Amino acid sequence: MHQRTATNAPLSSDDLRDFVGEAFANRNVSGERILCIVPDSTRSMPMEAMFRAICAALLGRVAKLDFLIALGTHPPMSDEAIHRWLGISAGERSGEFAKVGLFNHEWKNSAALTSLGRLGTDFIAEVSGGMLQDDPEVKINRRVLDYDLLCVVGPVFPHEVAGYSGGNKYFFPGIAGADILDLFHWLGALITNPVINGTKYTPVRRVIDASAALIPIPKVAFCLNVEKKQCRAIYFGEPDEAWSAAADAAAETHVVVKEHPYRSVLAVCPTMYDEIWVA
Repeated sequence: MHQRTATNAPLSSDDLRDFVGEAFANRNVSGERILCIVPDSTRSMPMEAMFRAICAALLGRVAKLDFLIALGTHPPMSDEAIHRWLGISAGERSGEFAKVGLFNHEWKNSAALTSLGRLGTDFIAEVSGGMLQDDPEVKINRRVLDYDLLCVVGPVFPHEVAGYSGGNKYFFPGIAGADILDLFHWLGALITNPVINGTKYTPVRRVIDASAALIPIPKVAFCLNVEKKQCRAIYFGEPDEAWSAAADAAAETHVVVKEHPYRSVLAVCPTMYDEIWVA
């Protein structure tokens, strides 16, 4: 695994560009088709810098480079919103990046999905402590089967359903079908937020990783430790190991343990959310 951690200042766009270049320098990607799985704009990260860094490292070397936005159940992004998120102009989209495919995930469109199999009732019963008796079909965006390498790109934060976001979570539920999406959220709700949030290895993470293991395409990941859209550290490798290192970093930077409970909490929707369901 490769990693870089900021010292006196956050990692700059040049730092990220160098790191991504180094990460792919020793990989034989010549002629390969690569699909990057990235978050939508409800996640905090230097997406503009990472998009340009990946394109700089791979365009001209690979046969195909595309980006799939892991919406989960979030609304699709418009072309204009995608351009803003990636930090590119309409002119650059039709010029320098004309050959780069930019796609929204379509979780409700059965024609856009393919089945990888099932996890099995016994597994779900065991992982849920007997709370769920289900055998979900593991469906994923069928685009993944058209590529030689899948590359997750995203931050890792404490998460109310999975424990920590990122890593294989960009596959499930990021680009998944309804069955596994529903089970994922039901399981998290049954275990409850206080038990899950900020816990590294949870039953939900086991379901995520078991589902990702069914994907028959090689996978790598760039996992970022981010504070206010500024990157403090970045990890590259197999999704499990890169995510694990980033989750350990997030436990240091984003988890605060209070000595006493609170009687009430005021929550304010951040301005990055443009509608209440996602917020």
